[in-house]
Amino acid sequence: MSAPGSLKEIYLDEMQDLWSANDQMVRAVQQLGGQVSDAKLKQMLDHAVGGIQKHTDVLKSLIQANGGETKPEHCKGMEGLVAEALKHGVKEAPGDGKLRDVAIIAQYQRMSHYGLAGFGSAAAYAKALGRTEDASRLKQAVDEIYKGDEAASRLAEAVERAAA
Repeated sequence: MSAPGSLKEIYLDEMQDLWSANDQMVRAVQQLGGQVSDAKLKQMLDHAVGGIQKHTDVLKSLIQANGGETKPEHCKGMEGLVAEALKHGVKEAPGDGKLRDVAIIAQYQRMSHYGLAGFGSAAAYAKALGRTEDASRLKQAVDEIYKGDEAASRLAEAVERAAA
């Protein structure tokens, strides 16, 4: 892709990047979910996969509605976060299940925060472009990601106490 020449092109590029980020995150969260020992954490990660896929569907529909090319743009940022998540949650994970759970939650939250930044930026671009319905849908995704992050934080506190 050539350098964007308008806010609309930046907006579309952001959503295509997020699409790729979400696809990568889904695969990573599924792998991480297979490593956890805490049943509530397993349930949270399984639920998160559905939420991420829902947000990807929103992105696809918004890209199409805005005349963009409906394909993801490979996200190198999430690629790095996924590599770190799999390193710390699978490949070099602690043998102790509670410690591994602590590491997995931290990695999940890092990936989620990347999504928060991207969806928040896309919502701001949509608003600036006068695309109020787009902005509303993207803001809803931001709100849902925040709720998931808060749930992960509460779970982390419980798991960290158990690991200590």
